[in-house]
Formats: sequence, structure tokens, C-alpha cells
Amino acid sequence: MLSVLQHRTYRRLFTAQVIALVGTGLATVALSLLAYDIAGPGAGSVLGTALAIKMVAYLGLAPVISALAHRLPTRPLLVGADLVRAAVACGLPFVTEVWQVYALIFALQAASATFTPAFQSLIPQLLPEEEDYTRALSLSRLAYDLEMLFSPALAAALLSWVTYNWLFAGTAAGFLASAVLVASAVFPAAAANPAPDRNGPGFTARATRGTRLFTATPRLRALLALTLAVAAGGAMVMVNTIVYVRDHLHRTTSDVPLALGAYGAGSIGAALLLPRLLRRARDRTLMLPAALVSAGLLLALAAATRATPGSWTWPALLAAWAAFGATESLIMTPTGRLVRRSAAPGDLNAAFAAQFSLSHGCWLLTYPLAGWLGAEAGLPTAALALGVVALAAATAAWHLWPDPDPSNLPHVHTALTHEHPHLADAHRAGDGWHHVHDFVIDDLHRRWPARATAD
Repeated sequence: MLSVLQHRTYRRLFTAQVIALVGTGLATVALSLLAYDIAGPGAGSVLGTALAIKMVAYLGLAPVISALAHRLPTRPLLVGADLVRAAVACGLPFVTEVWQVYALIFALQAASATFTPAFQSLIPQLLPEEEDYTRALSLSRLAYDLEMLFSPALAAALLSWVTYNWLFAGTAAGFLASAVLVASAVFPAAAANPAPDRNGPGFTARATRGTRLFTATPRLRALLALTLAVAAGGAMVMVNTIVYVRDHLHRTTSDVPLALGAYGAGSIGAALLLPRLLRRARDRTLMLPAALVSAGLLLALAAATRATPGSWTWPALLAAWAAFGATESLIMTPTGRLVRRSAAPGDLNAAFAAQFSLSHGCWLLTYPLAGWLGAEAGLPTAALALGVVALAAATAAWHLWPDPDPSNLPHVHTALTHEHPHLADAHRAGDGWHHVHDFVIDDLHRRWPARATAD
């Protein structure tokens, strides 16, 4: 997996990603302490609202920002987003009102909604070989999981020496370091100098382009359903771990990070195995069963939670959390491969922005479902409801994703004349022109081929 770091530009960008992730982790700890200083016992409400603002910003802004910035060079776009994030981190220690927290969090997440899709769309341009790109995706997933384990420990160590406000300084330093590394990287020509688009589609068409690509491509519709299945299991873990550990199993607070660590360990283990697995199996073969396993785990969790806790329940919870992490990694790590396979190079930014937005829409649905049902109806009901959601999503994905799912598809063009350069290798077929090529939804192919027709 580490061999991909021999690529100099990718190595710099990956290092920038890791440093920014550590800074984000420090900000998460510091923000919870800041919320408690401002709101006291109401800190949970403040953090819950901040999380909702984050998801709403991701859901609504990523496609809009992608449409506004679609012709900007990638380097200044990424550097600018990092600088905005650093400025917001510097401002957080000085807030005194809850609304100020919300405003700065919205600005921070708007910058992240700019940075992440552009960063994701850049990597397949740097690493065109499928195996290298798969290694990069697994390495990125590994970085996210390790950050979940490392950042809280680093924050705890720093807090023994400094006040929490200094953690925001660490966050700002992380984003500034990320900006320096991005600025020093050598980008592909297409990313550094995008072609002008004076006669291209309007803003609304650009803002909805990625979403239309998702809705028109069967494997991407299946990917959205798989993401909902992942979000159901992940929300149960992220929202209700503390309730399971403290209230259901009556264990100490120190066991909460152990449970979350099991979740991270499962994800890390799957990420390490994925490059080898994907050399032997298709994405579909791994991702669909993982979604069914996640649904089964939730339904089993609902039944187990109703049983009387015993000596078996703590090891069972750790095993279940590790399995949730593994299924999430098996589904989410290959996501970039599917998006790259399903979009033309010029549409990668729009496609990744849509994936970023729509996936967070799934989490926006499952987070409150896990929290509200867990609090009002109990943990078994929450696990059962999320299990039903995950099972329905996994079943939908199974039906939406065709098998086989080749990239080269035969289709007929009826709206193009034979002089069009796209039809150079086509032959006459009835009222149209028939040919076969690597098929993606774009301006020439607005619908998925059905019975060998494309437009």
C-alpha cells in the first residue's frame, strides 16, 4: 500500500491531508470544551446543532461551490479553502455567544465542502492506474481511522500542558501546513490550467450535474443506497456508544474510547486488506454483502440489547463495533473507484461533490434517527429501525447495481449526424448510429443504455 507514496505530488497531498485531519481532530475536542464553557449543561444541544449545521452545509453547499468554482485552477482553490479554515480556527477561541459558534462552524464546513471534493477529484488524475488509485483510497481511509484514534490522545496530552484554546492554534497550524504542502505540489496540467468554458452550461445545470449523473447511472444509484446502509450502522455507533457503555452495560467512562477504538480497528483492518481483495474480486462482490452484514448486525444488536447483560455482552459489543467498522470500510473505501469509473474527466469534480453532498444527506437522516429513537423509544427500537433502513437500502442496492456491469456498452445515437466526430467508429443501425465504448453520462449520453439506445 505504501508504494503509492513514491509518487512525489501524491505524497505531499497525502501528508497535507493527514496534517489537516489531525488539526480537525484537535478542533473537535476543543469545540466540545468551548461549548461547555459557553452553554454549561446545554453543551450537548450546542454540539448537536453544530453537527446538524455541518451536515446541512455539506449537503447544500458542495454542489453549489463546485458549480461556482468549476473552472478555477485546483491549487488556489485548495489553498484558499485551507486558509479560510485556518482563519476560522483562529477566531473560535474568541467567541462568547452560541450564535458565533454556529456562524464560524458554518464557515468552516463551507470551506471543507470546497476542499474535499476538489481534493478527491484530483487524486485519480495523479494516479491513473487502477491499482495505484485503490492503494491511495485505502491509505486515505487508514488516515481517517488513525486520526480518530490519535487526535483524542494528542488532545489529552496537550491539555495537560495548555488550555483548550491552544488546541485551536494547533488546528490553524495544521491547515496552514496543509496549504503550504498543496501550494508546493506539482499538479497535472488539466487541474493547474482548466480550459475555458465560455459556452458551457449555466450555473443551475452545473450545480445539478453531479446529482443528475448519480441518478442516471445504475451503479451510482446503488452506491447511494449502500451509503445509507453504512450511515445506519455508523450512526448507531457514533451516537449511542456512550449510552451502551455507560447506561446499558454500566461500565466506566474509560471504556467508551475502547469501544470506539474497536470500531476504528475494524475499519483499519479492512482498509489494509482491500487492495489485495480488490485485485481478486469486483467492487460489487465486496460491497453488496458488506451492506447486508451491516444490516444483520443492527438486527442482531436489537435482539441482543433486549437480553439481560452478562459477561458476554462487553466482548460482543466490541466485536460488533469492529464488524461495523469493517463493513463501513469495505463499502466506503472503493467509492472513489466507482465515481471515477462513472464520470468523464471533466465531470470528476461535480461527481465527487455530488457524492460528498448526497452521502452526508444519508448521515443527516440516520444521526437524528439513532439519537431520537434511542432516547425516546430505547436502544433496541433504535437498532431495529436502523436495521430495517439498512436492510432496505442493501436490498435496493442489490437490485439497482446490474450484474454484469461492464464499462464498454453498446448504444445507438439518434440525435447526432454522421459528421459528428464522436461517431467516427459508428455504423448505421436503423434510425441511428451504433457503436461501443467506455460509457458515462455526459452531454452526448444523457440516459443509460436500455436495449442499446443512448439518446
